[in-house]
Amino acid sequence: MANQEEEVLGKAYDARLMRRLLTYLRPYTWQVTVALIAIILKAILDVLGPFLTKTAIDKYLAHAPGSHSILDSWLSSQPMKGIAQIALLYVGTLVLTFFCEFLQTYYMQWTGQMVMFDLRSQIFRHLQRMHIGFYDKNPVGRLVTRVTTDVDALNDMFTAGVVSIFEDVFVLAGILAIMLCMDWKLALITFAVLPLIFWATMVFRVKVRDSYRRIRVAIARINSYLQEAVSGMLVLQLFNREKRALRQFSKINASHMEAFKDAIM
Repeated sequence: MANQEEEVLGKAYDARLMRRLLTYLRPYTWQVTVALIAIILKAILDVLGPFLTKTAIDKYLAHAPGSHSILDSWLSSQPMKGIAQIALLYVGTLVLTFFCEFLQTYYMQWTGQMVMFDLRSQIFRHLQRMHIGFYDKNPVGRLVTRVTTDVDALNDMFTAGVVSIFEDVFVLAGILAIMLCMDWKLALITFAVLPLIFWATMVFRVKVRDSYRRIRVAIARINSYLQEAVSGMLVLQLFNREKRALRQFSKINASHMEAFKDAIM
């Protein structure tokens, strides 16, 4: 129990641990590089779509005075032909976006599965070398959670977390750059809410992090109790302790449910 509580109260970010985790990506450097390039290109294309819509409205539909675009020299002065050119560009961006999303998803998922394979193999080899006393102090269900659930969480970090962080950063940078180019004064007024958003994000981050750590601890307890109960089911039935075991499992299961409800709320 003490070790589990220490896990809940551990550090939110450990640079040394993160460096150790990133070493598992080294054998797959070129796959990760291709995925990151695809992420950057997709972020640029995501920003380009609304920019093309703005150009079509300002140049051909609303005829906004004083509006200029870097595409003016390429676009036709005739509205129908110009809109057709913009539509063609927009379709091209959608096709390229789909292709980049396919590349990033394929290579990140492939890399994540390979990292999971390497990590689980290393954990299993490590468990084989541990002294028998280690298994007396640590429930088997908790160790199984390390090899299964926790490794799955790391896979989510590699395949979804890294992609989301890089993509969101580049999309946000592109949006900010376009806003500053269009009207830097209005952009600065808009940026005034960023400190409030940053503060709300930090508060939400702390609460969600603690909730999901409690979920991980609860899952480890469920797995540990299930392993002990199932392996000792003959003894439970022999001494007619099924109802007591069910009550104890319901209590552990309820703590897992409450942890999930806290994360949702």
